[in-house]
Amino acid sequence: MDDFSELYWQLDSTTKTNEKVASLKSYFARAKPKDASWAIHFLAGRRIKRLVGTKLLRQWATELTGVSDWMFAECYDRVGDLAETISLILPSRSSRDSIELSDLIENRLLPLRELGIVQQRDAVIELWQRFDQRQLFVLGKLMMGGFRVGVSKRLVNRAISEIANVDSATIAHRLMGDWEPSEAFYCELMNPDAGETAISKPYPFFLANPLKDSPDSLGNSSNWCAEWKWDGIRAQVIRREGQTFIWSRGEDLVTNQFPEVTSAAGGLPDGTVIDGEILGWDEEANRPLEFSQLQRRLGRKRLGKKLLSEVPVALLAFDLLEQDGIDIRETGLIGRQTALSKILASLSGISAAKTSQEDLPLFASATPSWIVGTSLERSKNVDPQLDIMRPSPAIRLPPPIKFSNWSELITERERSKQMRSEGLMLKRKTSAYQVNRPVGDWWKWKVEPYTVDAVMIYAQRGHGRRASLYTDYTFAVWSEGDLVPFAKAYSGLTDKEIRKVDAFVRKNTNEKFGPVRSVTPKLVFELAFENIQRSTRHKSGIAVRFPRISRWRHDKKPADADSLQTIVDMLEAQ
Repeated sequence: MDDFSELYWQLDSTTKTNEKVASLKSYFARAKPKDASWAIHFLAGRRIKRLVGTKLLRQWATELTGVSDWMFAECYDRVGDLAETISLILPSRSSRDSIELSDLIENRLLPLRELGIVQQRDAVIELWQRFDQRQLFVLGKLMMGGFRVGVSKRLVNRAISEIANVDSATIAHRLMGDWEPSEAFYCELMNPDAGETAISKPYPFFLANPLKDSPDSLGNSSNWCAEWKWDGIRAQVIRREGQTFIWSRGEDLVTNQFPEVTSAAGGLPDGTVIDGEILGWDEEANRPLEFSQLQRRLGRKRLGKKLLSEVPVALLAFDLLEQDGIDIRETGLIGRQTALSKILASLSGISAAKTSQEDLPLFASATPSWIVGTSLERSKNVDPQLDIMRPSPAIRLPPPIKFSNWSELITERERSKQMRSEGLMLKRKTSAYQVNRPVGDWWKWKVEPYTVDAVMIYAQRGHGRRASLYTDYTFAVWSEGDLVPFAKAYSGLTDKEIRKVDAFVRKNTNEKFGPVRSVTPKLVFELAFENIQRSTRHKSGIAVRFPRISRWRHDKKPADADSLQTIVDMLEAQ
């Protein structure tokens, strides 16, 4: 715990990449394998669920220190982070004995869930009395399930790669999917000769960079393929040893949430891994349903027939990563897409001759009728309750985009909102399937977002480094003479602007609602967002996707802000 706590503060105290990597390498070089595996678990963004309620932790801290409730509330309000507040008011002590990170997690923290409140209190206070202020802060983050530190998974991969002398792409692959922190896992991770044996293991996703210039900056258009950029759930469908697994980009196993895709994938050959986007799909319009419809299916333990029929989903398959158990990511994009089209064509009873050379590039000429549908009848994974969906277009190629020059593609891009797409993806035909977000081969060329001018009416403190500043804002537009809230945003301002808004909030707070402050409606900001849809959950009747602040409108007064009708008109035009 001593070394891990010190690593946390080293990572948190610098913004320099090389210094972060050096700190990570130093830690992994001396850490015991089991401790290192738990450190990777947290540094890679994984968490353990909250072990003790925050109300109880706050109560025990005040009892132990004699700090009154109102004083603790004032401290918490000033600090903005509960773990930090508790670490500051508790007596800071030198560690009595060294507690290994794995011992702390497995034998002291995880068992807290099974204890009664009195036993929990005794165990927590015993831990509090062991550590100094910095260690108490890290302990609090671990205990509350809110551990975050300023390091990306990519940097963790890089540090491990350099220590183990294993290429970073292999390390990234080994860290995908389900794994449990253990000495055995860490040793296999660091072993240059270890194989990739888990049949459910996905590959690291290849991510695109935003294209900020005109597409002709990429050179000859004949070297590129274009696809619609969908707003759904990026996923890999894996078929190995007679089993199907579906992983989201966030490394969540979502196999059971999409039974149509799972059943359709049962007809894929063993040793197949497909990359694509899961969307609610409107078959008649040949475009996605609104994302809010897909959201109805997320996080549910059971999916009823009504919901399955109202929100049918499809995996739009755009890449093949593994064929017949062989990793083909180094094959060029056209080769991978050709192999993918043949797999889907054979499953649909379409002659492989239809995927001849004249059909290349695949997504410039492919027909949406190539689907995994008839394979459901022979799939061993078919759920009898899904009879209503046979045959299913659950795995298909995307609608094609044809173009012979950049001008034609620019025209095609103008249909993005009509297709409920965020824009286009541009992919070099010869590109390998790479790891993370390398520059040069895959670009996302998004359409301009919607924008409106709105008034800030509520503010709330941020998290992490921003825990002491008001950085999360609620914005409103005019409707029949009143300001109606319609969106929340917390990104887009510079640090200097954030400090100015924070000062405004402190001087212009009218009411307090827990952590939320109602402020005098004086500040106007331009908000950008990607999509608009009807919503019965919001007072405004609409919901927007990915709202963010595009600029502070110093030149406008609240009366100059846009109306709700303006946004409704945008929705109807969409």
